[in-house]
Amino acid sequence: MPPLPGLIVIGCSAGGLHAMQIVLSGLDPRLPAPVVIVTHTASNEVDLICDLLRRHTALPVTEATERCVPAAGVVHIAPSGYHLLISNDGRFELSVDAKVCFVRPSIDVLFSSAASASNGQLIGVVMTGANQDGADGLLAVRRAGGLAIVQDPAEAEVPVMPQACLDLSGADHCLRLADIAPLINRIFHL
Repeated sequence: MPPLPGLIVIGCSAGGLHAMQIVLSGLDPRLPAPVVIVTHTASNEVDLICDLLRRHTALPVTEATERCVPAAGVVHIAPSGYHLLISNDGRFELSVDAKVCFVRPSIDVLFSSAASASNGQLIGVVMTGANQDGADGLLAVRRAGGLAIVQDPAEAEVPVMPQACLDLSGADHCLRLADIAPLINRIFHL
């Protein structure tokens, strides 16, 4: 039996707040891996997003901070205005490098760094969004041996992002939002 994933990375953009509420509400509170989310937000909205998401999940929700280790069973939200990376020693790093796909934080940056740092022991999830951010990152996840889950573009509020991922990298699973958390719970035998 392959080892269980040690990290779950999720990316979304337009329509993502609703998508995150659905997925996080279905995750088992015994989840033994950290959840790290990049969503494209306006500045200073991360506290509000954390507060809102706490109402929809039994998991703690917090803003990711520099040099902290992602905690198992905790949802970490990328801060506005910074790329969020996972370093090779498993800690969060923040960067003000150039925007990727016109955004910072970038899903591609998080996913690519996580794929490298986790030796492929991760799950990458891409949901609704209006640009192609996440496609290259999900390809990196798959190439590293990680599991790729994409929201079915037919049900996404904005299908551009999930469709870009399917076009570039494909997916191990293309699912409705309501089916993503149950799959993750099954992967962890919950």
